[in-house]
Amino acid sequence: MKIAVACEGKTVTQHFGHCENFMVFESVNNKITDEKSYPNPGHKPGFLPNYLNDLGINVIISGGMGGGAIDIFNELNIEVVTGASGNAAIAAHNYLNGALKSTGSICHEHQHKDECGE
Repeated sequence: MKIAVACEGKTVTQHFGHCENFMVFESVNNKITDEKSYPNPGHKPGFLPNYLNDLGINVIISGGMGGGAIDIFNELNIEVVTGASGNAAIAAHNYLNGALKSTGSICHEHQHKDECGE
């Protein structure tokens, strides 16, 4: 399984599309076996879900995310977990152990990266 976490460095970002990078954690039997960072290739409507799908991602974790991106991830059968915060590796670990649940936090303002709503 591959879990991507939208990040600023190694910290979960609150705005998926404007993140600095994606930390990608590979797991086997609910244990993280590998960790890589991929720079965000750019925020264009509909692009990032397909980009992450091409990387083989099964789960995306973020603080907040727009409804359009969530819809595309759902169409691609990639699980979306929003409402996360803190260290990316801990978020991935908590997801694998069933301790991280999505809050459904949707970002409504795309023109300003710091204006996300619940």
